[in-house]
Amino acid sequence: MTKDHYYNKSKQEGYRSRSAYKLQQIDDEADLLHEGATVVDLGAAPGGWLQVAAQRVGESGTVVGVDLQRIDPLDGVETVRGDMTDEETREDVVETVGEADVVMSDMAPNMTGEYTVDHARSVHLARQAFETATELLESGGDFVVKVFQGPDLDDFRADVEDEFQYVRTMSPDASRDESSEVYLVARGRLTAPVSEGDRLEVTIEDVGSEGDGVAKVENYTLFVPGTEEGETVEIRVDEVKPRFGFAERVD
Repeated sequence: MTKDHYYNKSKQEGYRSRSAYKLQQIDDEADLLHEGATVVDLGAAPGGWLQVAAQRVGESGTVVGVDLQRIDPLDGVETVRGDMTDEETREDVVETVGEADVVMSDMAPNMTGEYTVDHARSVHLARQAFETATELLESGGDFVVKVFQGPDLDDFRADVEDEFQYVRTMSPDASRDESSEVYLVARGRLTAPVSEGDRLEVTIEDVGSEGDGVAKVENYTLFVPGTEEGETVEIRVDEVKPRFGFAERVD
C-alpha cells in the first residue's frame, strides 16, 4: 500500500496522523492496549497514537500524552507539556501517572538525511523513553518504542531485554517502504529483586497448591520444589517472571 493510502485514510477517518495505523497494527498483533489500562505516550503530538489508545482502553482507562509541542485537546486524554529529555518533565509525568501498564514512544529525531547521525539520535531518544518506562511501568507492564535500524540497535535491544520478559521487533505495514524504522515491543516488565542464576539462602514459609515450597525475597515469591515449610535452604534461581519465579535447592 502506498503512503498516500494511509495518509488519505487518516484524513477520512479523523486521525491526526497516519502513524495511528502503525499503533493499530502493532496492537492488533501484540495485544497491548486493554480495557481499563493506564497508557503513557511519549512525544505524542499531534495525537494519532493518543486517539487509538483512548479508543482501546475505553472510559475506564487512562491515557496521558507528553510532548514539548502543544497537543490539541482530546476526549479522555490528559497531556503533560514538556521535553522528554528533561528530568523535570519526567518527574511531572511520574507524578501525574503514578504507575502505568503501557509506555509507548513514536518519537523520531529531526532528520538530517545523514544515516549514521539520524540512527544515533534515534537510539538516544529511544533510550530516554526506555528510562522513563522503567520508572513508570508496574511489574508486568509493556513498552513500545520506535528506533531506526543500525549498528547501535543490538546493544539497545539487549538493555531492554534485561528489563522485560521478552522483546520482539515489529515493522507495521503502515511504515513507509523506504523507512528504516522498526518498533521494539517489550512485554512483562521485570521488577524482581532476584535474577536468573542467583544463589541465595531462603526460609520456606509455606507450601503451594502444587506441593512446591514457597519462599519470599522482599515480598517476591519463589517456588522451590522438594522443600518443606520451615526449612532453610540454599537455592539457585532458574526462572524469573514479573510476579513470581522458580528456583531449585542446591544444598
